[in-house]
Amino acid sequence: MNDNGRMGNESVWTPAFSPWIIAATMVLPTFMVALDTSVANVALPHIAGSLSASTDEATWMLTSYLVANAVILPATAWLSGLFGRKRFLLLSIAVFTVSSGLSGAALTLDMLVFARVVQGASGGVLLPISQAILLESFPPEDRGQAMAAFALGVIVAPIVGPTLGGWITDNYTWRWVFYINLPVGVMALLMTQTFIEDPPYIKRISRREIDYAGFVLMAVGLGALQVILDKGQEDDWFAAPWIRWFAFVSGASLIAFVIRELKAKRPIVDLRILRDRNFTVGIVIAVAYGAILYGTLLILPLFLEDLMDYSALQSGLTISPRGIGAMISVAVAGRMIKKIDARIMMIGGFLMIAWAGFLFGRINLEIAPFDVAFPNIVLGSAIGFVFVPLTTISMGMLAKEKMGTSTGIYNLMRNMGGSVGIAVITTILARSSQKYQSVLVSHLTPYDRSFVQAYDRLHSFFLSKSDPVTAAGLALGAIYRDLLDQSTLLAYVINFRLLGILALICIPFVFLFKSEKKGEKTTGGGNAVD
Repeated sequence: MNDNGRMGNESVWTPAFSPWIIAATMVLPTFMVALDTSVANVALPHIAGSLSASTDEATWMLTSYLVANAVILPATAWLSGLFGRKRFLLLSIAVFTVSSGLSGAALTLDMLVFARVVQGASGGVLLPISQAILLESFPPEDRGQAMAAFALGVIVAPIVGPTLGGWITDNYTWRWVFYINLPVGVMALLMTQTFIEDPPYIKRISRREIDYAGFVLMAVGLGALQVILDKGQEDDWFAAPWIRWFAFVSGASLIAFVIRELKAKRPIVDLRILRDRNFTVGIVIAVAYGAILYGTLLILPLFLEDLMDYSALQSGLTISPRGIGAMISVAVAGRMIKKIDARIMMIGGFLMIAWAGFLFGRINLEIAPFDVAFPNIVLGSAIGFVFVPLTTISMGMLAKEKMGTSTGIYNLMRNMGGSVGIAVITTILARSSQKYQSVLVSHLTPYDRSFVQAYDRLHSFFLSKSDPVTAAGLALGAIYRDLLDQSTLLAYVINFRLLGILALICIPFVFLFKSEKKGEKTTGGGNAVD
């Protein structure tokens, strides 16, 4: 095996059970964890009220989950070697299930935040382990179908999460948002114990080889970065001293971590895997793709609920066609990838994402539900044609024993891309709204004919119901509320168009992928192509 983690004639290992049984087994924990990234968001106001906390305080329930998730993701392969992968997978599923129950039973916000930290840490390892097991269990020519199965959990779950969370919260209680994980977790445990096995090339590492310093540097660096991204907009970014300190600590820790991992004999994260060009290009695109995916998942419900006055359930139902499009596209992409160059599929997918972004960029305050549903179908259909080939080609030239490391890094970078995208979108939304408000308010003068006509019409209406002074105030208030809605609408439009532009920017990077040459198919997960 060469330094890039590729192998020319590695021994071929095949699992004892059908790859499709293994896929069904791994979809369960994948769906459960991915669902928890979004299902609790819509219940946030209910959770805050129930636990006597403000909404801002309750957001730590979300932040704590993301921080723990980010810290644990890149260490997945190392932890699998420490405990044994199957044993570690079973432990993670069990801990995630128990912590879900504790989250639902929380009596205070502190208890909920603690349970969410445990949930995020245990859930963080389930996605890369599941993805690695799928990539190893399927032969190279069928890995596209393996990633299609994986996509059903990791992509569709966050899409249906807000709808499911809104329905549960409206009809039952927010606690059932977490309790629904209990039967799924038990089923996942039973199926994992029965059908999953450790391949022979996963080597156990001794406790004497634990790189404690590397783990601490990674945890501090990624944890501080995630807190900055999640809380930065609330405190005006670098205008806040704590943001500057956290940025310094994060930057210094991550630089020290990279240096240590490159020199360590037993690194927690084998960064040498980045020598593989396809993998490196893949995680660069995954960052942008994560920003688009999670950015639209954030911005659309906000638009529908804040400006269109939709309920959480109505918002989720309007967005749900994206899930239908995604389920169809991942199934089609899993079959098409055997016949079509993965790069062509990705280009088509990014063009569809850009189209959806520009369709959303034409919204106004008088749109019908179909005007939101149709671009969502386009966006959902594009997701499969990006996710499946991107994952497949990114890891297509890596040896099987490198799958654990590669999936950990890949999922971390996609999630961090989502965090960066959400942070940028919320910042642009707030500041663009202020900018457009200052521009539009300049037209509210006695010299603007449209303003005068609107004011006179409203003043006459309110005058029939109150005195002249009150009517004047109500008329100006109504006009100002319309101005706020229009300025916020323009900020949403800018964000949607920027997401479309970002999708177009991804297309040139697709050409940097090295295509697999004929006659050089991988055998067991790697090849000798340089």
